[in-house]
Amino acid sequence: MTPRLRSEFANANDSPGLLLWRVTNTWQAAQRAALLPLGLTHVQFVLLAFLTWLDSDTPVTQRELAEHVHVDPMMTSQVLRVLEAKGLVLRTPHPSDARARALKVTKAGAALANKANSVVESVDRKFFSLLDDLPRFTHMLQSLTKNHRTKH
Repeated sequence: MTPRLRSEFANANDSPGLLLWRVTNTWQAAQRAALLPLGLTHVQFVLLAFLTWLDSDTPVTQRELAEHVHVDPMMTSQVLRVLEAKGLVLRTPHPSDARARALKVTKAGAALANKANSVVESVDRKFFSLLDDLPRFTHMLQSLTKNHRTKH
């Protein structure tokens, strides 16, 4: 007989980590389905939306964008190359750091980011509508993000 998994939880549904994983997978599937008609993956959307939100007169580097989004800089670089090929992002030499790339959203990129953001926020509204206290839930997620932030 194979030994059972040793756990502090009598029931798998009592594990907050497992529940978070399940909820995250369900939420991500809903977001992927909503973004598919727009030709964006969820990671592409997040980077494009954040870059559009950060857009300013000062150049944003790939590393800065990766830090804002909390993703791996190498993955950020790969996804940005795809967004550049789609004509949504410009990657040019940084004016003061020869090792860095300066990022800029194109007009088409900003338009798509805004359209996609509307879709994503609609999915969020529907998905989280079952919660009685969304502001409290959001605050708890902010606490977890702030206290467990990792550097890549």
